[in-house]
Amino acid sequence: MLRSFLIGLSKIKWAQRLITDWPFAWRFASRFISGETPHDAIQAIRMLNAQGMNATVDHLGENVTTPQEAAKATDEIIHMLETIQQSGVWANVSVKLSQLGLVLDPKLCQSNLRHILEKASELNNFVRLDMEDSSLTTITLDCYHWAVQQGFTNTGVVIQSYLYRSEEDVRELGIYPASVRLCKGAYKEPGEIAFPKKDQVDENFDKLTDLLLEISQANEAPEVANKGRTPPIPCIATHDEMRIQHALNKLEEMGLPAKAIEFQFLYGIRQDLHEKLASQGFPVRIYVPYGTSWYPYYMRRLAERPANLLFFLTNFFRRQ
Repeated sequence: MLRSFLIGLSKIKWAQRLITDWPFAWRFASRFISGETPHDAIQAIRMLNAQGMNATVDHLGENVTTPQEAAKATDEIIHMLETIQQSGVWANVSVKLSQLGLVLDPKLCQSNLRHILEKASELNNFVRLDMEDSSLTTITLDCYHWAVQQGFTNTGVVIQSYLYRSEEDVRELGIYPASVRLCKGAYKEPGEIAFPKKDQVDENFDKLTDLLLEISQANEAPEVANKGRTPPIPCIATHDEMRIQHALNKLEEMGLPAKAIEFQFLYGIRQDLHEKLASQGFPVRIYVPYGTSWYPYYMRRLAERPANLLFFLTNFFRRQ
């Protein structure tokens, strides 16, 4: 109930104005967000690289309302790709297709995505197509398939384990092979299309981890240097230690090396865990968001952990 309320709140404009106008909100949000500028993101990535970790940088924003906003977001992502190249950091980019105009016009989105993929290809970099709520799952996967059919091999997609459809989606993606980022999912979805209980989501996450590893090895996914670009190996995105341990057990069972999988984490969460995995030789990548449109992302982080929300509310009402 609380999670649903917070996710709903992330879409309400008056709540966004109320919270973003409150100075303390940014001080707390900065735990999860690297800053508001590309320079802030690059500084955070340098620190992660120094610890042997890669990054996926995300210019925050979603659900644009005009083609002009979509063009501006496209230009910002291209600028970030150029900034990554110039700075020499180990990073790629993640994009939400609703930020590129997917809801306005899929053809507009594909045009914008083409510009981004062409620039990334020119710079030998990679673009992750992020996944949003279930209303956009099919069309996001359609855009991924379109990109591959256009000859772009420098892109991958996200699969959410809380959706019933995800096993079938993984099997379809396995024909490429695709670079898949597996996460649990951060949106509130109806019971007709998503597992309603946490243990069911966790069980499916483990099942999909196994399937991704099996598909990856069947396709003889190459081991590549742990730098910016992402190979077509399973990318396991979770802070759940039991899910991580399951992946480690499956690696051992299959006799696979550490480089056969990549663990991914959100910026500012479980630093102890990703430092431990990196020190053990596993590829680790941190999702580094930046930008002024941080409110929806911030609210989803609050929804994930009651402790985050309690800390936020205590300080909010103390300052009113």
